[in-house]
Amino acid sequence: MKKIVLFTLCLIMAETLAFANGEQQRGGSSASPGSPVSITVEIFDRGTDGGKTNPANNEWTKWIKAKVLKDENIIVEFVPINRWNEEQEIVTRMAAGDAPDLCFTYSMDNVRNWGLQGGVYDLAPYVDTLLKDMKEFMGEDPQIPGQNLIWHSKDVDTGALYGISNKYMYTASHNTFIRKDWLDKLGLPVPATTQQFYDTMVAFKNNAAKLGVDKVIPFLMTSDVRWQAYNILLSFMDPNLSFKDRYINTVVERQLLVPGVKEAYRFLNKMYNDGLIDPDFPLYKDDNTPSNVMKSGIVGAFQHNWDQPYRQNLQIQTELEKNISGAKYIPVDPFTNAAGRHPKRGSPPAGGLIFFVPAKSKNAEAALRYANWLCKYENYNFLQFGNEGVNHTVVNGVKVPKTATGPWIQNSGSNVDYTISINGYAVPAAQLGQVLSASYPGIPPAEVTAAYRMSGIDTVQNPYVPATINAIVTVRNTLTDKEQALSVNLITAKPADFDRVWNTGIQDWLNSGAQAVVDEQRSKYR
Repeated sequence: MKKIVLFTLCLIMAETLAFANGEQQRGGSSASPGSPVSITVEIFDRGTDGGKTNPANNEWTKWIKAKVLKDENIIVEFVPINRWNEEQEIVTRMAAGDAPDLCFTYSMDNVRNWGLQGGVYDLAPYVDTLLKDMKEFMGEDPQIPGQNLIWHSKDVDTGALYGISNKYMYTASHNTFIRKDWLDKLGLPVPATTQQFYDTMVAFKNNAAKLGVDKVIPFLMTSDVRWQAYNILLSFMDPNLSFKDRYINTVVERQLLVPGVKEAYRFLNKMYNDGLIDPDFPLYKDDNTPSNVMKSGIVGAFQHNWDQPYRQNLQIQTELEKNISGAKYIPVDPFTNAAGRHPKRGSPPAGGLIFFVPAKSKNAEAALRYANWLCKYENYNFLQFGNEGVNHTVVNGVKVPKTATGPWIQNSGSNVDYTISINGYAVPAAQLGQVLSASYPGIPPAEVTAAYRMSGIDTVQNPYVPATINAIVTVRNTLTDKEQALSVNLITAKPADFDRVWNTGIQDWLNSGAQAVVDEQRSKYR
């Protein structure tokens, strides 16, 4: 209810922010010629664990502020937003009218809604003027030949561009990881099929003493099932399903209605009732607690980002090896669909993070000039690779990342929180393997390379059609919350109750707005 009220307030606020034509043309800048223009820019606050610095005041922000003032005559102030509650906080700030001049979020539905209500700038008029460097950097959209990637999120009905999605530099996304040392202790092979994975989890559960632990959590995930069991869900989907049917039945990026997904949940339900899934998984709302449980050495397998155990902000693999000699997670590819393939989520060419400029911004032109400035090579390259000897070394002419400690530590991989429009290292394809393999100190490069390659096998991207679905506007948060609650209920239900819980939950989801979304997606499919 609280989210709905805030969202409604946001709509009311947005209606009062309809642009005057003159302000739209001049970009909202109020600075006189020659005077510095001040803007506020959102930055994710990921806490300070692991040596991370204040995201709004550190060596990187000092460098940005000094250089953008020199290059663009812009004064930048960073506004921290909690990474794990970013959507709700931006909704609240938009409703209150105090959102930063340059914002970003993971909810394109919210951005489009604000745009339709006049709450954010239409960026289309500025693509060929203020955003020239960004357009050049983006290049062609692989999903829409002949169109620049900067237009990936445009409203195809009106041509408006309310937000610009960041560019994924590589398509790796998801992997399944398993304890190789446990396989060796029990004399088990690396599981290659869904049934072999299940049997391995049973073996882990029944052999805690042989594994040298007091208890075993064979498979661990959080309450965000659709993300942390993504490849399992994909493996049960009908492999012959058309792109059109996948698109129509994928609602707010949730795939409950896609044929085959019900049986994926039945499989997870069986795992849970057989004691193979951590019973506390509904309590986990972020990665912090699960990561610590993994480090303790009692988790047999999990599914997440392709490089999750190697990430320096979590240090799962590094701390696990410190706690238990010889312990190691390796990527495996067991989940097999009806066609004998191993589908895994693949990142699209653009998506995820979207930046936008609220209509209330008095310095929208400067905000866009700053966003464009970030897409100039000399700027994003330094933000990604930093100082030689501190953030990178040069090997055969290639900048190879190294993890800094102290003031030049990067709070996020490749400094993605500051580069905004770029997700991943922006380097030539020929250098990518060398750059990635060296990006995780303490992890053998060959292991990183193997994980990256495995994540690219049989990848499946979410179906994308550049159409604005108006039915999503008021129900997105409701459907998202209900999907998560239903996922938990389906997995924890008694097997005899599974079909009843499914039927009741799906009908409630449809009645709560999912059916209207499906109907509109069917009518707007191109």
